Amino acid sequence: MVSELTIATIVTLLVTASFPFYLYGAWIMIDAEAVTWSVLVYHLEYIVPGLLLNTIPVVFWMIPRTVDQVSGLLVVHAFFGLQAYAMLVVALTGIVRIFQVKYAHDIYANPDTDVELDALHENMPGWRRRLRVGVFGYVLFWIVAYLIGIFRYVLRYPIFT
Repeated sequence: MVSELTIATIVTLLVTASFPFYLYGAWIMIDAEAVTWSVLVYHLEYIVPGLLLNTIPVVFWMIPRTVDQVSGLLVVHAFFGLQAYAMLVVALTGIVRIFQVKYAHDIYANPDTDVELDALHENMPGWRRRLRVGVFGYVLFWIVAYLIGIFRYVLRYPIFT
């Protein structure tokens, strides 16, 4: 049987491995002059694995074990982790609407640099703000939850003794 330390280490490595996917996925969008369909798909090829590397360990290993480990630090860790996912939902509510409008105006297939996104729909500025706030909030809360998780790992599994 695999030890709890081994599983915890694998989970820690998986969650750690998700961050470079997030960073590169963000860089793809920041670096693109126009977000075409191919840029969007390329971006998602990095963001989705990052989310999976993070979410699968959370759902299948961390959450089922929370009842057995209730402590103040766990509650803080879970709080920030839940806030990260809440901010992801906020971002998704913006992304979905932006995607719908851009798709309806054929912006992904024919990016026109003269078209201002905010002019495509009256709510576009709000959706774009929601997307930015959600993504920034997700990353911020993810980093805080991650650091608390690393601290919990070091306290629970004395690997440096």
